Amino acid sequence: MKPYPDEEFLLTTPAARRLYHEYAEGQPILDYHCHLSPRELAEDRRWGNLTELWLGGDHYKWRAMRAAGIDEDYITGDAEPRDKFLRWAALMPRLVGNPLYHWSHLELKRYFGVAEPLSERNADAVWALCSEKLKAVSARSLVRAAGVKLIYTTDDPLDELRWHRQLKEDFEIAVLPAFRPDKALGIEKKGFAAYVAALGGDILDLDGFLNALIGRIDLFHAMGCRNSDHGLDRIPRSFDGDPELTLRRALSGMPVSPEEAEVFRAFVLYFLAEEYAKRGWVMQLHFGALRDPNPLALQYLGPDTGFDAIRGEGGAGAALGAFLGRLEQDGVLPKTVLYSLDPGDNAPVGAILGSFQSPEARGKLQQGPAWWFNDTKEGILAQLNSLASLSVLGDFIGMTTDSRSFLSYARHEYFRRLLCALLGRWVTEGDVPEDWDGLGELIRDVCWRNAARYFEFQFE
Repeated sequence: MKPYPDEEFLLTTPAARRLYHEYAEGQPILDYHCHLSPRELAEDRRWGNLTELWLGGDHYKWRAMRAAGIDEDYITGDAEPRDKFLRWAALMPRLVGNPLYHWSHLELKRYFGVAEPLSERNADAVWALCSEKLKAVSARSLVRAAGVKLIYTTDDPLDELRWHRQLKEDFEIAVLPAFRPDKALGIEKKGFAAYVAALGGDILDLDGFLNALIGRIDLFHAMGCRNSDHGLDRIPRSFDGDPELTLRRALSGMPVSPEEAEVFRAFVLYFLAEEYAKRGWVMQLHFGALRDPNPLALQYLGPDTGFDAIRGEGGAGAALGAFLGRLEQDGVLPKTVLYSLDPGDNAPVGAILGSFQSPEARGKLQQGPAWWFNDTKEGILAQLNSLASLSVLGDFIGMTTDSRSFLSYARHEYFRRLLCALLGRWVTEGDVPEDWDGLGELIRDVCWRNAARYFEFQFE
């Protein structure tokens, strides 16, 4: 059987193969958004078996296994690790067309040297091979092997950044915190009052709450953070209310209505954007997710276990225009990266970028790479096509892993192969001239150099 994936994987034209192998292959990785554990990096975690490394915590794979009717015991339950892996291996041949089919085979090839499709037939041999190779694998070795130069983790304001301090002392790769204050904006959610108490202890009013957030921002800034991230159900649409009164109600244990929560979120997000702009930070906005629609799954398994969906609400262009316009009018719009989970938002988001660009920063507003349900082959190509049509592809800041898995750096290779496939097709069809040097510069920029400029990161 022909090796799969082979070295020409996804590169369907001679031009694509030339662009990838001469310009994209082996370029460094700047991972400006992920969910890797800084503790696991600091402690240089090792894994006892392939299931622990490959399937543990991966809600993408869990979701696919449930869709195939696999019992939960083999997903998040107490089945033996090898039995969980065997169920996953048996599923793989039926996953064609799903990005997990591509990602999984790239991960097996790059990290374990497995160059054939995984199935029930070869599962035992793959398990044995990977088990042997795992003896020499650790969190840091995986990051080094991928050519990573920068990692921004995703960190709550309450984090004391202990592990980041350790990594700064004894790890050659930059691992920086990104400020993720979702819990501070979730005023309508259970546990908000306890969270605020942990944030400041004696917070009684809005000024105290905001000052406590500033204190945490300053701590993150001192640790090298120049990056924030927000997970929003949707972009806030209303400032018409009293956030002070809403906060007092929440802290006293009174219920908060959805309308009051939205006004509070809009006010605090505006305040944070202003603080980010003062410090030269980037603001990332992820929106459009429908969280926990299955109440039984939430009850028994908790959040982030593979049950979220796409909100599909629409109106992103108008909401973004109103919110970003308010920031711009007041002179406090920071560099901003916009991600929508709804693929129908590609054009609205791509178009809104051009309404707020500024010479103060090249590509000041960015559309984030295809995210979550969209980082498929077709989703990535659709996002690249839309971005190229509506903005400046050559200024795009490229791919992120957005993952908790140390094997997921193969997604950068996946993205780069698709980028070269697209450009190669344009060359082949005569849409783009055979300017190899010019296209090569663009590819290197999108792979990492634009991100380095955007996040003001330098490395040797």
